[in-house]
Amino acid sequence: MAVVTRFAPSPTGRLHVGNIRTALHNWMLARKHGGRFMLRIDDTDAQRSEDRFVDAIREDLGWLGLAPDGEERQSRRLALYEAAFERLREAGRIYPAYETQQELELRRKVLMGRGLPPIYDRAALTLTDADRAAKEAGGIAPHWRFRLDHDEPIAWDDGVRGAQKFDAAQLSDPVVRRADNSWLYMLPSAVDDIAMGVTHVLRGEDHVSNTAVQIQMFTALGAAPPRFAHEALLVGSEGKLSKRLGSLGCDALREAGLEPEALVALLARLGTSLPVEPVADRAVLLESFDLATFGRAPARFDEAELERVNAAIVHAMDYGDVAGRLPAGMNAAAWHAIRPNLSRVNEVGEWWRLVTGPVDLPQFDAETREYLGLAARELAWSETPWADLTAALKARTGRKSKALFLPLRQALTGRDHGPDMGELLPLIGEERARRRLERAATANG
Repeated sequence: MAVVTRFAPSPTGRLHVGNIRTALHNWMLARKHGGRFMLRIDDTDAQRSEDRFVDAIREDLGWLGLAPDGEERQSRRLALYEAAFERLREAGRIYPAYETQQELELRRKVLMGRGLPPIYDRAALTLTDADRAAKEAGGIAPHWRFRLDHDEPIAWDDGVRGAQKFDAAQLSDPVVRRADNSWLYMLPSAVDDIAMGVTHVLRGEDHVSNTAVQIQMFTALGAAPPRFAHEALLVGSEGKLSKRLGSLGCDALREAGLEPEALVALLARLGTSLPVEPVADRAVLLESFDLATFGRAPARFDEAELERVNAAIVHAMDYGDVAGRLPAGMNAAAWHAIRPNLSRVNEVGEWWRLVTGPVDLPQFDAETREYLGLAARELAWSETPWADLTAALKARTGRKSKALFLPLRQALTGRDHGPDMGELLPLIGEERARRRLERAATANG
């Protein structure tokens, strides 16, 4: 059986790291088994769904390299949901209920006050035809619930959590359609999974009880349920659920200059027993992908770890990978020299200015200015100008280590640290280097 997975975001906002992780793992599960990864836009909530977010979702998946093999939009599949609804209603598996939200909340509080689970009491099933007619004549439109079969055991072998079992009698009959005839998540999702041939549903552990309900929906619709797996949710670095994670959008990460490969490398293994490593090769990540490595403990997302992974990936990037993102005039040698000092590619312009100038000089004392004047006179261009210059100055002055190197770096770059001067000085060039040394030697102390 070919593996078919799906990522089903609602277009009500930008993708955040939790969404991205779900999309990535579904993409990896499909690719690992040579299957198909589908994008389903869950836009049945017309009031909150926006086309600009549909476009943003596509853009974000494209940036991450998670191209879907097909796309569906729920707003174009309403006839399918209507047909499934009628089938289930005729079979007695869907029934109308008339309680207001306030009435339901009051019943919930009463049950909880008695130490009982807040399960819907199915009061709507006791209504007669006359009762229902009277409520509708009074202007009360029904919402619709799926009737769970209390005699049917609900069990499945979860791809992450192992054997799962639910007593249907301990679950409320879920509302599948509102009084205004709009759809809730449960039924359309099950209908689409059947129609799209989805074989594996990988999602967050907050959906476990939804799965128990949907398994009965699949059965009621005459379809075998897909295989389910529920991964642990992300938490912040402080060890608890963080609002920050919900606002950490794909667009913000991209605009901050983080590499998609870094985000993928981190999220691919976050929450598994495998080490997070700066792996830019998707084939390597796919080879090690296995639901058996997923843990039950919350997966801790640490922005500092993302930064470390990003820096390591940048340090391994070849010139050809970034040539189109570099300042004009910056060649492969310049990239090689500057790359070790970067944590993000978008920092390269700042370091490239060490070559192109101008540079700001620190304050030098008279002795140091004299030393830099000597350096300007001793500068002789060759294939190894830095090594030759420092060797000549060491011989002439007896300076070594920091006293030998630091004033030269400061005069040539305006910095106390930076790229290897052996690589950087040839990029600065003889004329520019001599001018900088002479300027430093004659600057007022």
